[in-house]
Formats: sequence, structure tokens, C-alpha cells
Amino acid sequence: NLIRVQVLVVTLNKSISSIVLIGMPGAGKSTIGVLIADNLGLDFVDTDKSIELECGKPIQELLDQSDYQAVRAVEEAVLLKEQAQKKVVSTGGSAVYSSAGMAHLTANAVTVFLDVDINELTRRIKDFNTRGIVRKPGQSLTELFAERRELYLRYADIRIDCSGHDIEECLQQVIAATRPYIS
Repeated sequence: NLIRVQVLVVTLNKSISSIVLIGMPGAGKSTIGVLIADNLGLDFVDTDKSIELECGKPIQELLDQSDYQAVRAVEEAVLLKEQAQKKVVSTGGSAVYSSAGMAHLTANAVTVFLDVDINELTRRIKDFNTRGIVRKPGQSLTELFAERRELYLRYADIRIDCSGHDIEECLQQVIAATRPYIS
């Protein structure tokens, strides 16, 4: 059962000390991120948790009390404060909307897109309306997927096709694909 790994940038012209995981909600960034960090002896940070710590409330509550653009502004501030060195960073699905945040976060990191197809995401995300997914009002999962996928591909150094694969298979592929870049 092979997983497709696409290295989008063969030679990375930067000093790498971290791994930044990007992808849709439900792609497994937090779950796989903790396992990668343990395996490679790196620290782990989940930027969604950092947003919640910064604001003192869950992201869904922030969305209920303000609009998606206000949450994105908080997310950008959190991304810009993060010191991503010797870490695995699991970003929120909307992190890719902040070019400044992504530039800061990925300056010394290899960026891995955990790519999961829309059918599998639909199966995985049962709580779309209450999960704290930053999106435009009324935007469906399919519309959000189409909008974000282009951004994930733009920022990715490595793309791992996780559709139809379990956590362990995806984990091993991420480790194999990133190990040569981590100094």
C-alpha cells in the first residue's frame, strides 16, 4: 500500500531546523505532528492551541463572538510570535491565508502538506459547523477545500498524499521525506 510523496522543492535553499505541517482540518496535522516530534526528538507546537491560549477561549467561541477575519488576524499574530526552531509545528488549516505568518514560520523549516481528498475529509469531519474551522459565513467544506488547496500547494516543500492511509503510514512517509532536511 504505497503512499505518494511528492517533493515539490528538491533542494531547499535554507537552513532547516523544523517541520511545519499544513493542510485541511481533519488531515491529521496535530496527531501526526506529536508523533513526528517524538520520533525526531523535536518539540511540538499546535498553533490552534496557541491561539486558544492567547485568547483564553476555544476557536469556535472566538468565531461565535466575532468574524472569521478577526480570528485570522489573531492567528497571524500567533504565527509571527512563534519561534519555530527545533520544532514540529502543526498549523491551523487557515494559517496559509497569512503570507507574513507563513514566511516567518517557514523561514527555517521544511513545510509538509498533508493532503487528504475531499471525500475522506467529509468522512473525518463530522462537526464542521462546531469544530472551530475559520471560514467565510456559509462556506461549505467543499468550497473551503477548493479555496485552500491552492494555498497549501503554494507553500508546500513536500506533499504527502494521506488519503486512504492510516496514521502510521503517513507518519513514516513524513519522517522519511523530512529527515534529510532536518539539521
